[in-house]
Amino acid sequence: MKKLVLKTASLGATGRAYRIPYEQVLNQQQLEAVMHTTGPALVLAGAGTGKTRTLTYRVARLVEDGLDPASILLLTFTRKAAAEMVRRASALLDGRCEQVGGGTFHSFAWSTLRRFGVPGRADTAPPVQILDQADAEDVMSLVRSRSSALRGRKRFPNKSTLHDMYSKSVNMSKPLADIIAEQYSQFVDDAETIAEIIRAYNTYKHSNGLFDYDDLLLYLLAATRDEKIGPVLRAQYRHVMVDEYQDTNNLQHQIILGLVGQTGNLLVVGDDAQSIYSFRGSNVRNIHDVPETYPSCRIIRLEQNYRSSQQILDVCNAIIQGAPGMFDKHLHSDLPAGDPPMLVSAVNERQQSQFVVQQILDLRETGVPLSEIAVLVRSGFLSFDLEIELQKANIPFRKFGGLRFAEAAHVKDVIARLRLTENPRDVISWHRVLLQLEGVGQKTAEQVIDALLAEADPLANPERSYGVGPKAASVVATQVSTLSKARTVARPEQRLQMLADLYHPVLQAKYDDAPKRWKDVETIIGIAGRYASVSEFLADIALEPPSESLDDIDPDDPEQEFVTVSTIHSAKGLEWNTVILPWVNDGRIPSARSADSEESLEEERRLLYVAATRAKRRLMMVYPAVMFEWQHSDVLGKPSRFLDDLPKDILPSYYLSESEDDASEQAALGEGA
Repeated sequence: MKKLVLKTASLGATGRAYRIPYEQVLNQQQLEAVMHTTGPALVLAGAGTGKTRTLTYRVARLVEDGLDPASILLLTFTRKAAAEMVRRASALLDGRCEQVGGGTFHSFAWSTLRRFGVPGRADTAPPVQILDQADAEDVMSLVRSRSSALRGRKRFPNKSTLHDMYSKSVNMSKPLADIIAEQYSQFVDDAETIAEIIRAYNTYKHSNGLFDYDDLLLYLLAATRDEKIGPVLRAQYRHVMVDEYQDTNNLQHQIILGLVGQTGNLLVVGDDAQSIYSFRGSNVRNIHDVPETYPSCRIIRLEQNYRSSQQILDVCNAIIQGAPGMFDKHLHSDLPAGDPPMLVSAVNERQQSQFVVQQILDLRETGVPLSEIAVLVRSGFLSFDLEIELQKANIPFRKFGGLRFAEAAHVKDVIARLRLTENPRDVISWHRVLLQLEGVGQKTAEQVIDALLAEADPLANPERSYGVGPKAASVVATQVSTLSKARTVARPEQRLQMLADLYHPVLQAKYDDAPKRWKDVETIIGIAGRYASVSEFLADIALEPPSESLDDIDPDDPEQEFVTVSTIHSAKGLEWNTVILPWVNDGRIPSARSADSEESLEEERRLLYVAATRAKRRLMMVYPAVMFEWQHSDVLGKPSRFLDDLPKDILPSYYLSESEDDASEQAALGEGA
């Protein structure tokens, strides 16, 4: 027989005895949020302050108070997050928590529409089918292909761009014309035709009983405003909780207002300092509007951090302190001190990459697992040079938030041309290049390749007969002629620039986001300039990247241990023992493009804040003192403007110099001036 033991019961505000000892397992601010019951509340949950823990305990507390679990609605941005909170609450209390309603906005919308039907939809309409994004883009492609307005036109948004325009218009509650003008200015003259195709897209969906993800939210909003459905929803869901409220878009914000009315019991959790997804339509003003919409709103701040040392938090607090219009919040920690954060100046990108690699190797030697080290960058292309150095040092890594540079299609296109200057009999590269040329299909490409390989030197005579029509022969001859001239240029970056100029018209014709992709091409040219020969450059970038997916990796298998290389956007919500931030240059973070708008500039500040708050014990920021800009030659680099006002005792500065005293060291840290 098991021995029975006595445990102290927790008492709530009403004197009620609880099974869960809330006062013992929560700090004062978490307890305040968990015990909040009536009226609206905004929980400002700073990074690492136990947001998920707080929501989980609040679900359990409401159920333990005797509330019907079906009257509680928990909305999150991933189905996994909602399921995990409900699972934890059930483990804390009992199986009643499993009856709590929740999930993503889209899953809740679908369940609501299945329950009540679609507002305004006739009973005789076809059955509803949900389109995922790929299916929705295929429908857009079908409608696009039927448009008579596109006949004879060479440049027009592709199916994914059209769908993105429409989706942003819906989720940001902005007119389509404004979305095009602000984010796709190259298509402003096509705005009327684009609008016509999107109208046809919606007509096709609705006449065939098809709903995309945006329709789900639009009809959920309509349901909350419907004179019959709205009151039923508000009567059922007496307590609504929303996680990551800073990531909501305007449509989702309106849905929440429709669900709770003006006097509902709403608790939203979020952190305006971590709002970094405006490119997906999120709006930081939504979380700021909560107290304005609900004058009686209670604001609860979670400021005790359970992730990072106070030294790291001092840097984070100082970065965000200069942001205008933000909620006051100051993170603090009782964790033991770690290594002091540092700002390191490298001579150039190559030295920056070598320093990062050296730090990773040193940390590994001191017992820090590779899985506890992350290198975070503002944009995917900023890790290109580092990837080469990691591969050369045989350091296993995985990259998230963008392709490895050698896997990006447009980079492969340029590299294929470079390979042909070294090996004109490279059939694979010829196929890739020829099939991108206007008027050259599979059959023509094969005929051209046969003609080229019949010659001892395929690049020797560009004006030869290729056995194809005159138009195709002309474009092929242009390619062969430029390849022939380029191979006489010894310097890798100059040869690659010639080939990039040859490729530029193809890039513009093939991709709607050509300017962004061209930046990647310029980056590759800069990397090539650090090599003595083309063959050496091609050898380095030809290294095979790891092929396993994240789902295939066993975190407990030391053979599969790897460093994380990630964009900051993809790293949100994660944490590592050591975080290294290369490229903390002004012009990289904030990016040069953000300077046109104060809103964009402030989001860049928040991006740096999010990156810094991922670190638990060590935070290193690195920047090259010379930045390569192909069109403007080299320029002097300086630290991000967001670091300008940080006291030296919070973030001391160093510069790199080669060590002569210790042969085991490749570089040494010197105190900065």
